[in-house]
Amino acid sequence: FQKQDIEYVLSLDSLFCCFDKSNKDCGAEKMIVDTLIKIIHKNIRYIKIKVYLCIMYSSELIKGTLRTIVLKLLADGNKMYGYEITQRVKELTGNKIQLTEGALYPTLHAMEAEGVLSTHTENVGNRIRKYYGITRSGKKLAGEKLSEYRDFINTMVTLLDLQLKIG
Repeated sequence: FQKQDIEYVLSLDSLFCCFDKSNKDCGAEKMIVDTLIKIIHKNIRYIKIKVYLCIMYSSELIKGTLRTIVLKLLADGNKMYGYEITQRVKELTGNKIQLTEGALYPTLHAMEAEGVLSTHTENVGNRIRKYYGITRSGKKLAGEKLSEYRDFINTMVTLLDLQLKIG
């Protein structure tokens, strides 16, 4: 295989930076990649490595939409437990949105306290799993939040003169 066929993805402050060996602007990250290339060349033969770039959104964007995401997921289906919510979001977004426990659980607890989510626990194996469901007022709020978010996106498209890519 050719050195130029190798791409690496490094995690930098929750963002992914993708570059190849020829990139001159990577500084310390480039040294890490150079080291990885040397290790691969010394230890592995006849392999072509492909890594897909995963662009993750900033925590500020996620924080502003987390309640809407949770409400929409729970309004669409059955009750879900926290980890299941994180995995479903990753799956639906192609790993572009990865919810952390530190962001998700306080939001779930606050929404439960507000009465928009209900909970029940189940024993699964030797673990207690807490499931979240949406209440009647939560369904109403979900509709309102989705409408608000739809309007916000349309406003941002106009304001920033964006061309939306579908598909």
